Amino acid sequence: MSESSSVENNPNRQAQDSVLRIQDIEQPQLQGLLHPYGLSVEHVDGEQIIPGSFWGDEEAGLIGNTLYVRPDTPIHSALHEACHYICMDEQRRHELDTNAGGGYDEENGVCYLQILLAERLPPLNKSRMMADMDAWGYSFRLGSTSKWFELDAADARNWLIEHGIIDGSDSPTGKLRGA
Repeated sequence: MSESSSVENNPNRQAQDSVLRIQDIEQPQLQGLLHPYGLSVEHVDGEQIIPGSFWGDEEAGLIGNTLYVRPDTPIHSALHEACHYICMDEQRRHELDTNAGGGYDEENGVCYLQILLAERLPPLNKSRMMADMDAWGYSFRLGSTSKWFELDAADARNWLIEHGIIDGSDSPTGKLRGA
């Protein structure tokens, strides 16, 4: 079997290819969404290596308050990394270079927040974000992102509320986590 036919027959790769990418949205929308958090978006050309990308390939990168993306960067990746910046404490933001770090509660908060922010970035919405997260291989104990969000994410929601990142009606506040 040739390499190209094995990739074409890989259902996970086909699902990954279907996710929305940076090239699928109006660029000012992403910058406008992230600007209140003090994040800037830098675009990297074509196949260049993305600075600050923890995972490599087309995954978004973070260095300081700059989110790096390419046209082929999945939107879920860009929002995930941006949400790490929003959810990390001030000290880690100050030292940020590639590895966002964070514990279990923060990671869950990041996933929850990226779903909420998807509503503010057309053509995304919550359902599409969750489908893209599933296609990419995010793993939740209930088997899917939507089941986690609907049935098992109260701790993530409460963590975001405690840190002032969202309010009681699940609306992002535009504020960063404090110390």
